[in-house]
Amino acid sequence: MSRNPDSDTIPLHSTSQSDIDEIENLINSQPYPSSVLPARPPSPPRASIPISSSPLPPPAPPLSSSSNSTKPIPVPPAAAKLPPLPPIAAAGFGPAPNTLTEPVWDTVKRDLSRIVSNLKLVVFPNPYREDPGKALRDWDLWGPFFFIVFLGLTLSWSASVKKSEVFAVAFALLAAGAVILTLNVLLLGGHIIFFQSLSLLGYCLFPLDVGALICMLKDNVILKVVVVCVTLAWSSWAAYPFMSTAVNPRRKALALYPVFLMYVSVGFLIIAID
Repeated sequence: MSRNPDSDTIPLHSTSQSDIDEIENLINSQPYPSSVLPARPPSPPRASIPISSSPLPPPAPPLSSSSNSTKPIPVPPAAAKLPPLPPIAAAGFGPAPNTLTEPVWDTVKRDLSRIVSNLKLVVFPNPYREDPGKALRDWDLWGPFFFIVFLGLTLSWSASVKKSEVFAVAFALLAAGAVILTLNVLLLGGHIIFFQSLSLLGYCLFPLDVGALICMLKDNVILKVVVVCVTLAWSSWAAYPFMSTAVNPRRKALALYPVFLMYVSVGFLIIAID
């Protein structure tokens, strides 16, 4: 039994056939371009850098000033006259300058200027005597050591016999007395540094040094008594504000009495030595 191939086809609907016809008409109605744009040419190959095992050539010499076309930039006169910048340590940055390599004379001048400055603050009238912290913030021990040694030498020169023993007694009395008085102030609750108190007591010996020098030059008992009384009052006046403000007001007498007693002992040595 044979099968008809035409019987397998399904006839299209009339509307579908009309849609197909319209699509074909639209396709046929579009004009094709007469020319086709050429394709983008390929990019040229990149140049490769040759690698050589030979050493690099020496650099070219710098251009001379004659061949250089650029002109030097002129410096304005205001910038040329600027003062040099201060060192870093002086401006407040970095460590303090090293004083170990400075000349000896510079060190001596700095120490002498400090001694003179502290002596003015302690012994002579000034507005900073009422505050020991402001008066001797930059304390030192060279000045007190010098005044103690000078007083011992003056007393030994005034003595007619046993000069070395007189110097030893005077030096021991002054050095040990200053240490004991400082410990007394600290034990009484004084707000002062140990070495600062030593420095103050040593600087207050300056008037007694002047009195001992005058008594050595003028061997007169009445003159010695007058000079010692004046210098003793001067030394006590110099030590009073520092010791009185360092301790409690209720314990002021306990701090001032030993100081006055030590200065009186030195005054008796000045008068008694012949």
